[in-house]
Amino acid sequence: MSVAAKPRSTPRPDRVKVTTALLSVSDKSGLIELAKALSTAGVKLLSTGGTSKAIREAGLDVTDVSEHTGFPEIMDGRVKTLHPKVHGGLLARRDDTDHIKAMTEQGIGAIDLLVVNLYPFRETVANGADYDNCVENIDIGGPAMLRAAAKNHDFVTVVTDPSDYTTIAEEIASGGTTFKTRQRLAAKTYAATASYDAAISAWFAKELDESFPQTLSVSATKIDTLRYGENPHQLAAVYADGSGRAGVVTAKQLQGKELSYNNLNDTDAAFELVSEFDSPAVAIIKHANPCGVATGADMISAYKDALACDPVSAFGGIIALNRKLDGATAEEIIKIFSEVIIAPEISDEAKAILAAKKNVRVLETGGMADPKQARMTLKTISGGWLLQTADNGHITEADLRVVTKRAPTEQELKDLLFAFRVCKHVKSNAIIYAKGGKTVGIGAGQMSRIDSSRIAAWKAKEAGTEIEGSVVASDAFFPFPDGLLAAADAGATAVIQPGGSIKDDDVIKAADERGLAMVLTGMRHFRH
Repeated sequence: MSVAAKPRSTPRPDRVKVTTALLSVSDKSGLIELAKALSTAGVKLLSTGGTSKAIREAGLDVTDVSEHTGFPEIMDGRVKTLHPKVHGGLLARRDDTDHIKAMTEQGIGAIDLLVVNLYPFRETVANGADYDNCVENIDIGGPAMLRAAAKNHDFVTVVTDPSDYTTIAEEIASGGTTFKTRQRLAAKTYAATASYDAAISAWFAKELDESFPQTLSVSATKIDTLRYGENPHQLAAVYADGSGRAGVVTAKQLQGKELSYNNLNDTDAAFELVSEFDSPAVAIIKHANPCGVATGADMISAYKDALACDPVSAFGGIIALNRKLDGATAEEIIKIFSEVIIAPEISDEAKAILAAKKNVRVLETGGMADPKQARMTLKTISGGWLLQTADNGHITEADLRVVTKRAPTEQELKDLLFAFRVCKHVKSNAIIYAKGGKTVGIGAGQMSRIDSSRIAAWKAKEAGTEIEGSVVASDAFFPFPDGLLAAADAGATAVIQPGGSIKDDDVIKAADERGLAMVLTGMRHFRH
């Protein structure tokens, strides 16, 4: 049953004077500066535990909450603010005669400002703490106070983020906090407590080995509001999920214009692709699809081979490297225009070279993403969400099954594994021609697999790459022999594909008739 609000007897106040503040924080950054500002403004300070100690050691007057409530902190600090003198002081409406009467009768003083940040639950989990320590770092009193203060934002100011301390101190010094500020901070508080609970929920789901809990709680923090989305009429923002996974979200931008929605999407695709490889690798991405990928003995050879696959499409693309970007490679890269360059590390020489192209966005991640790491992907559909485990399938030689009369040569085998790994990052239907550890033709996103085969071959011819003697990878099975025959006509000598079609025998027969070697992976890599 819902609770009806009482009719408002007085107008909602704009400026609210702060006379009493309760401070209880895990993150002590900015605490003393705020406490000093409050003391100077004549605000009485209440506090708990370590926060009280820090304020007192700074030479400021502070009253312990236990003294304020007349009740000691008990149960190792689990119970200290869960008291009517605290929650009554936060929840009482200052324009309600019944509330004022109850405060007077029970000796409850008003608390006008609450400054709380919560036990570091996420950090405790991230540091690998055991189960009991994680549970102990679930804050109870903090969220209860925050929600109470946020609900009563007509009269109470609530702060969860040290970045808001300066604004609050300035408004208090000017006579009181404004309703607009109190409302904004209340909304921010509910978002913070919701995110906190979501992190706890996700941790429990992981502990219980539940990939898909009955209720999905998503916690993310906004990194930036973007100029627009995929198109100028769309709004967009970028959020961090708190995992700390190396990539575009956690990267440091060294130079260049603001990253757009499409930049971020494409750069993520590029960096995740090169993370697949242990040897030096470069990927050039356009519209979330690779137009060239190569491995090599060093970064400059890998870059040149990646560019050679489709130099026309590479113009204005995203370049990702899985090793330090050195000066010589940087010199090659700046010969054409690129939107974004991303690498785990960038040498001082390379930075100086790239600085000449001031509009190019340069990102340094400090590390590589783990392609085998268990994680989830989330996608919106009308009225809901689709949640799945990320495609971290990793095929090795041991996973392959030779189904043709001819087995692949050692070089063909290396190229097959390379091509299938690239295939995982190409929009379906995907066909990849590769030779010598580099792509020589890529067909992506077609409704027909045979069209992808033909487009990849046509792109190779346009780029002047040597497709004769290459291998071909398909992200899913060939439903008929025609797609495989198109690859054979283009010059491919070996094939890697998942298998599983009712026409597998016909496809294998066609491969044998053309002298192709073919291996099946048993794993599909659709990407939509």
